Amino acid sequence: MSIKLEVKIREKGGVNQLRQAGLVPGVVYGHGSENLNVTVPRVSLEQTLKVAGENTMLELEIGDGKTKHVLIHDLQRDPVKELLNHVDFLEVRLDQKIKADVPLEFTGESAAVKELSGVLVRNIQHIEVEALPQNLPHNIEVDISRLKTFEDRVTAADLKVGSDVKILSKPDAIIALVVPPRSEEELEALKTEVVEDVSKVEGVVKPEAPAEGEAAEKETKEKESGSKKE
Repeated sequence: MSIKLEVKIREKGGVNQLRQAGLVPGVVYGHGSENLNVTVPRVSLEQTLKVAGENTMLELEIGDGKTKHVLIHDLQRDPVKELLNHVDFLEVRLDQKIKADVPLEFTGESAAVKELSGVLVRNIQHIEVEALPQNLPHNIEVDISRLKTFEDRVTAADLKVGSDVKILSKPDAIIALVVPPRSEEELEALKTEVVEDVSKVEGVVKPEAPAEGEAAEKETKEKESGSKKE
């Protein structure tokens, strides 16, 4: 599976003006080829991400009939506006397998959650696979309906993928499970505030106030010392 995305070659510099014009600067690299600076309309890139995600092969149309098969290797967003402001494309070969992290999509309904009031724990959100670029799945479904009791587990061995995709995680790696709900005693304990005595904190010594007699004696000595200096 590949999705086409049109880009244009750009000169170095002036990236702020490009971003203000609704364009995302990017770079294409890989396989010993010279880095290629490009721009892509932000709207087109966002739409492509919704359809393909970050691990589906893209077919970049550069112009003059030239195309490159790539994966999105890195995305950067503005920390305030959250708009895409840079993209890295990794060029790939169709005859060479690659490794990639594929997101997991949890589907179905767990009886341990619905009937036993358990809490679903998604232990892994992505899983590493190996495949040819054109065979990389957009996502992998995790059926949680097999979680009927608190002892049940969904492991990497339970994931359904095609014969052209290899899961690299250990077969017994736990993907999801359901844990029992907290008891009333545990919930109550969570609400209890623990007030720490600063004098007991390591490295902190709480000064002690001098006794009344000691304070008076100290004051007298200070006055006598002052008189001698005069």
